[in-house]
Amino acid sequence: MAAGVDALILPGYDPRHWQRLAQLAATNTSWFAAFGAHPCYLADLYRSPGQSWEQRLRRYLRSAVALGEIGLDRGPDASPWAIQLDFLHRQLDLAEELGLPVILHARRSTEDLLQNLRHRFGLRGVLHSFSGSWVQAQKALDIGLYIGLGGALTHPRAQRLRALAARLPEGSFLVETDAPWQAPADGLGQRNEPARIVSVLATLAALRDTDMDSLAAITAAATRSLFSLPDV
Repeated sequence: MAAGVDALILPGYDPRHWQRLAQLAATNTSWFAAFGAHPCYLADLYRSPGQSWEQRLRRYLRSAVALGEIGLDRGPDASPWAIQLDFLHRQLDLAEELGLPVILHARRSTEDLLQNLRHRFGLRGVLHSFSGSWVQAQKALDIGLYIGLGGALTHPRAQRLRALAARLPEGSFLVETDAPWQAPADGLGQRNEPARIVSVLATLAALRDTDMDSLAAITAAATRSLFSLPDV
């Protein structure tokens, strides 16, 4: 891994792909799986009888480092809102029961998600690909979440996000690629790859007036702590 990427977290957001992801993660000791039902991929689950989806998810979570990607989404391709809320809380309950951190998604719904988390004391996780306000970031930190910063940060027009990233307390954020989506500015129009985490780190280091090596060490330590990853 020439870019310095020595471990990957692979979020299984689509229940149709849980089995394939589990098989993939099992092929490499530095690949770690997470499993959950994303709000845009709930249709097969809420049409399933009884608790069969939850039983499946429990089985896959035995080998997982997190539950996710789960959350809320107000996009046109998302599941009905009431169903999203139901599945969000059922999966949060499961994460709490199993002692797993969560990978949280919010599209046009950051405040909605935070409101639904406000009584979830002891919740651990990351608000992935954060795009909210400074006030919302503070709410997330107060809940106990990390802020996930990805390719959007590298785009010069993302002025609010850049200003926020420069102010976040040290150790309160993680870096991510969301590959194969959300390519950074230097890879627009191309498939995103884990190696492009270097672009995110370089931008963040410049915004925070620090060096990449120090920043990489801080974010790697936070990631390993949250997901209980071994040194690989």
